[in-house]
Amino acid sequence: MKRQILRKQSRNGLAVVVAFGLWPSLATPLENVDLNVAGGDKALVALIEDASLLWARRKETDAAAVEVFADARAEYGRLLETLYGAGYFSAVINVRIDGKEAAGIAPLDAPNQINRVEIAVDPGPRFTFSQASLQPITPRTELPAGFAPGKTASTGIIRQSVELGVEGWRKIGYAKAAVSAQDLTADHDASTLAAKIDLEPGPKLRFGNLTIIGNVKMRTNRIRKIAGLTPGEGFSSSELERAAERLRRTGIFSAVSIKEAAQIVSPDLLPLSLTVVEAKPRRYSFGAEVATQDGLTLSGEWLHRNLFGGGERFNIGFEVNNISSSLSGTDYSFNVALERPASPFPDTTGGVSFNLDRLDDTDYLLYSADLGLNFNHVFSSELSANAGLTYSYVTGNDDVGDFTYRSLNLPLGLTWDRRDKANDATKRFFVDVEAKPFLGFGTTDSGARLTFDTRGYRALDEAGRFVVAARIQGGSILGASVLGAPRDELFYSGGGGTVRGQPYQSLGASVTEAGVTYDIGGTTFLGGSLEGRLKINDTYGAVAFVDVGMISMGSLGDGETHAGAGLGLRYETGFGPLRVDIASAVSGSTGDGIQIYVGLGQAF
Repeated sequence: MKRQILRKQSRNGLAVVVAFGLWPSLATPLENVDLNVAGGDKALVALIEDASLLWARRKETDAAAVEVFADARAEYGRLLETLYGAGYFSAVINVRIDGKEAAGIAPLDAPNQINRVEIAVDPGPRFTFSQASLQPITPRTELPAGFAPGKTASTGIIRQSVELGVEGWRKIGYAKAAVSAQDLTADHDASTLAAKIDLEPGPKLRFGNLTIIGNVKMRTNRIRKIAGLTPGEGFSSSELERAAERLRRTGIFSAVSIKEAAQIVSPDLLPLSLTVVEAKPRRYSFGAEVATQDGLTLSGEWLHRNLFGGGERFNIGFEVNNISSSLSGTDYSFNVALERPASPFPDTTGGVSFNLDRLDDTDYLLYSADLGLNFNHVFSSELSANAGLTYSYVTGNDDVGDFTYRSLNLPLGLTWDRRDKANDATKRFFVDVEAKPFLGFGTTDSGARLTFDTRGYRALDEAGRFVVAARIQGGSILGASVLGAPRDELFYSGGGGTVRGQPYQSLGASVTEAGVTYDIGGTTFLGGSLEGRLKINDTYGAVAFVDVGMISMGSLGDGETHAGAGLGLRYETGFGPLRVDIASAVSGSTGDGIQIYVGLGQAF
C-alpha cells in the first residue's frame, strides 16, 4: 500500500531522513536513557519500548556516539510509525541528546560524546474511523471487524484490510489486483480518520508457462508434476501456495519460490518462474526414550530424499524397545519404505513398505512380516487421508502353544490436525481415525479393527503459559474372536502411550482354552488423559496429569480399568520440550511402584 497522506494535522511530530558524512566516533558510556509516555498507557508504553532504537541501547555500557546519534535521528520516524499503527495520529515526539533536540542538530555538528538521551512522547487522543471503505471486494472477502466506523483507526488495520481485499481477487483469478486510489483524511479536532480505498481487480488471467530454475539432481518434469500448475488453467493465488507447499512437503528442497511475471502474455496468460534450492539428499536420525520398568527404547533412520531423481523418498529404519525391561523381553522392528510424491495425483504420495517385527511380551512371543502398498492424500495443510493394501504374516507362541495368523488388510485413515505446534500444542485439536478391514486365511478370522485418537488443547491465559490438554483414544475389533484375530492387533493398556504410572501393557484380558487360563489382549480399549501444563519461563515448564485406561473382551461396561497420575518437568531444547514424567498407579490391580518416563516432546 502507498504511504498514507494526512490532509489535516496540527500536532504531528517530526520524521527526519537525512544523509550525512563521517565524523570522529568515540566509544562512550551511555549513562542514561529516559523514556516518558504521556498518559502512561501500559500497552502503548510496551509498544514504544519495543520500537525504540535508543531504548534498546539502555543496557549498553559502551556505545559509539555516531551510532547513538544516528539512532536518535531515526527515532522520530520509527516511533511515529508505531503510533500510527496503534491509532495515534496527532502525536508529539521529542528526542533530546544531552538536552538538545536531535532533529535540530546538524549532521556535521554531531557530538563526539553522548551521556544522556531523553525520549518524550505525547500520543494525543486515539483516533477512530469516521469512514472505512474498501471497494470493490469479492462476495467471499471478509474484512477485519476493526475496519469499520467507530472502531480504533490504525495503519495496521488499514493495511490488513487492503491485503485481504487484494488477495480475495487474486484467489479467483485476478492476479494483477491492486490499489487504484486511496484517500486518508485525519480530522484532528474530532480525532477521527476517514479511509476510502479503491481497488482495481484487473483482467481475469490463466496460468502461463512455468520456468523452473535451480534444480540439479531433481528432474524438471517431476518438479512440474509435483507442483501441479497446469498452463491454461485459471489463475489462483491459493493454488500457487498449494504448489509451493507440495514441493516443500517432499523434503527435497531447502527453498521454494514462485514469482509471477510482470507482463501478461496475450490474451490472458501469466507466466511463472519457479526457483528451487535442493537440500542435502541424505539424512540420519537417532532417538532414545527411557521408562523405569519399560526399559530403554532406541530408534534410528537413514533417509534418501531423492533416490532416482524423481523425488523418491527411501528410508531404512529400526527400533529396539524394552531394553532391560523388568516386565518383558526386548522387541525389535526393522522397516524399509519407498515413497514417491505426485503418484498418481499432485497431492497424493504413493509407496511400498516392508516391515519385520519381533515382540517378546509378557504373555506371548511373536514374529511378523508385512508387505504393503500405501497412498497418502493431502487435502489441505490440516486434513489428510491414507489408504493401503497390506499382506501380514504373524507366527509365534503363548502359554497354550504355537499360533499363525495370515491376513490381507485394507487400512483407511483420516487425520485432521489443527494444532499450532505438533510437539507442544497450546490450542485447537488433533483427530486421527482408522478403519482396517482384514480378510483372514486359514485359522485367522475376518473382521475389522477400528481406532481413534482425539486430542484438544486450550490456553487459559493470553500468553499461553497455562494450557489444559485432554486426550481420548480407543479402539475395537469387530467380527473376529479374541483368539481368531491377529495377536498383534489386540489391545493393551499401560505405559507411556496410554496410562502412565502403570507398567507397560500391564492391563489386558484373560481367556481359558483347553482348561488353561492365560493372559491376552482385549478386543476393546478406551483411554483418557488430562494434563495441566504450566510454562514457568522460556526454558522450564511443569505438568500435572492423570491417565485412565480400560480393556474389555466385548462391551465397555464389562471391562477392567486402571489409572495413574503424576507430575512432570519440561525443558525447552529448541526442537521441542524434553519430557520427564514421574507417575504412580492410583487405581486398578496392575500397579507396580513409581514409573519414570523420559522423552522429547509432550506426551500427546
